[in-house]
Amino acid sequence: MKTVTLIPGDGIGPEVIDSAVRVIQASGAKIDFERVDAGETVMKKEGTPLPEYVFEAIRKNKVALKGPITTPIASGFRSVNVALRKRLNLYANVRPCKSLEGFKYRYSGIDITVIRENTEGLYIGKERYLDNKHTKAEAIRLITREASERIFRFAFEYTLKEKRRKITVVHKANILKYTDGIFLDAAKDVANDYPKIEFEDRIVDNMCMQLVKNPEMYDVLVCPNLFGDIISDLCAGLIGGLGMAPGANIGKKYAVFEPIHGSAPKYAGKNKVNPTATILSGVLMLKYMGMKKEADIITSAIEEAIREGKKLTYDLGGSAGTSEYTEYVISKII
Repeated sequence: MKTVTLIPGDGIGPEVIDSAVRVIQASGAKIDFERVDAGETVMKKEGTPLPEYVFEAIRKNKVALKGPITTPIASGFRSVNVALRKRLNLYANVRPCKSLEGFKYRYSGIDITVIRENTEGLYIGKERYLDNKHTKAEAIRLITREASERIFRFAFEYTLKEKRRKITVVHKANILKYTDGIFLDAAKDVANDYPKIEFEDRIVDNMCMQLVKNPEMYDVLVCPNLFGDIISDLCAGLIGGLGMAPGANIGKKYAVFEPIHGSAPKYAGKNKVNPTATILSGVLMLKYMGMKKEADIITSAIEEAIREGKKLTYDLGGSAGTSEYTEYVISKII
């Protein structure tokens, strides 16, 4: 029996995490969940959204399954997600976006994985005001050769392991010649060690257009931090929305799995949202832990439930609630 740290999160987090846990348990996976809380509710009690006991639990268990946590806009505490990634050195953010058969959408046959460098870029959070009236501000965008090589080595190894075919590096080196120049140069050098994998690069604005026009041409996209955040949301849109897109944050010692969507507080407690992204994040977690059989069982159950289309959430064109959809997925396992 393995123990996983469970962080329910804010807003809709507890609901979608509950769905994921129930489905994982139904698959027969031998996992115990140790719950710890982080986010807005903990902020009121602990004076911080990310108490030290959260890090202690993840370091002890090595693996965590996490719901979305609210990040205040333009004020308040900085992102809990970013803090977790930096403190635990979770340098690789993996976000698969794959169409599911039976869900009729404007695109079909999409199978793109976005791999995002998770520790640098604008997400280092180094900002300052340039005047006393706070009418000017600047942010530092940090990209290093070491971190760039590390993410590309991860991406090429991931591509080999998952039997994928091509890597596209996404950048803005035509304008950001130093920072994205380092990122692109590292990509080219690492690519030389993997001659059997097709390699190309795209400027980020052109990449966005190409993903809308010709998404079937792309396979694994590797991006600096901010571009990866934006591009992965675009790719989620290609498969039906954020409710369908899981995520993994992986480092050398620890891994945290979470959906890529936010906490959606306006839907909290309404039993309305789609938990598929969180359940599929659990699937990524099971694969990471070597439980491929259980991961495949859950994936097949989700595919069958969506293919039949009898009990889908509102974003998938149905009227089922979160719990009803979850029960239906579980019925395909049992």
